[in-house]
Amino acid sequence: MNNDELIKQAIEARERAYVPYSHFKVGAALLSESGKVYQGANMECSSFGMTVCAERVALLKALYEGERKFSKIAIVGGKEELEYTSPCGACRQFLADFGTELEVILAYRENGELKEKTFRLKELLPETFNL
Repeated sequence: MNNDELIKQAIEARERAYVPYSHFKVGAALLSESGKVYQGANMECSSFGMTVCAERVALLKALYEGERKFSKIAIVGGKEELEYTSPCGACRQFLADFGTELEVILAYRENGELKEKTFRLKELLPETFNL
């Protein structure tokens, strides 16, 4: 699957976010090595520590379905337009448990035009915690 298609699915997932407090919607689309895409959106709680990020929602859905290998994830976020939104540290670590070669695509709008930045997870979390 190409990046544009994965970004489109992340944008679609963003619309399902439950964000009554921050109003900052985030969507993620995680591509498994089997070719299936798992979408996720952030889900807020009045106790912010209980909030679950879009990346973890997508990953948990995939894990529940038995997936364990992933090739890339697209992430989009923002209140109105798409803004540059990088995964939080907790999401980076959770994703790293399944491989640091994961391609992370961050899509955003700049002057009305859709842009993207791509990283390997190991670039975003260079000192990964391992047991």
